[in-house]
Amino acid sequence: MPGKRSRGISREDGSKIAFTRAAETAKLLQHECALLLELYRKREHFPVEVADGTQVSVPLPSSQLDTGSKLWRLHSALLQCRALLERAIAREDEELGDGEKGEYEERRERMKNRLSYLLNHTEKLLKATDGNILAPDLEGLELNGPNVLFKLKLWVYRIYRDVEHWSKVAVTLLNELSSENPNERQRLMRSTRGRVESGSKRRKWK
Repeated sequence: MPGKRSRGISREDGSKIAFTRAAETAKLLQHECALLLELYRKREHFPVEVADGTQVSVPLPSSQLDTGSKLWRLHSALLQCRALLERAIAREDEELGDGEKGEYEERRERMKNRLSYLLNHTEKLLKATDGNILAPDLEGLELNGPNVLFKLKLWVYRIYRDVEHWSKVAVTLLNELSSENPNERQRLMRSTRGRVESGSKRRKWK
C-alpha cells in the first residue's frame, strides 16, 4: 500500500547484520582465548612472552585487498587455527591427560567451539561473495608437535596464542567491513564474483 513502510530487511542491512554478528562471535572467541591463556600460563608457570613465532602460514589481510580476498585470508587462517587446535588437544590428552575434565579442559573446549562458530560465520560471508570454499592448506603446518614434554607445552601455548591473535584480527576486520558504506561493500563483494582465483593460487600466500 502507498505510504506503508516495508517490514523486510534490505540486502544492505542484512549484510551489515551478518558482519556484525560475526564480529561479536570473534569478540567472544577473543575473550575465551584470553581466559585460557591466563589459566595455561599459571598452570605451567610461563611468562607472557615465553613463546615467540606463529604456526599459521597465512599472511594478514592487506588493506589493498578487496572484501572477498580479505575474508578468504581470515577464513583460511582460522581453518589452520582449528586444525592446529584440534591436534594440540589430542596431543595433550594423549601425553598429559588423566581422563578427568576440569576447568582447563572446559575452557579449552569452549574456545574450540567459539572458533567453530566463527568459522561458520566467515564461511557464510565468503559464500555471499560467490567465492569458493576450499579445504584448508595444511602444508608445512607442524600438526604433530614435538616429543619433548617442555617443547610440546610450548607448542600448545603457541597455538593458543595464534588463535587469540587471529580472533583479534577477525574483530578488527569484521567491524571495519560492517561499518563500510553499504553500497561500497556491495560493490566490493560483487567485484569478487566471476574472478575467484583457482584453488592452487588461493593457497599460495605471497
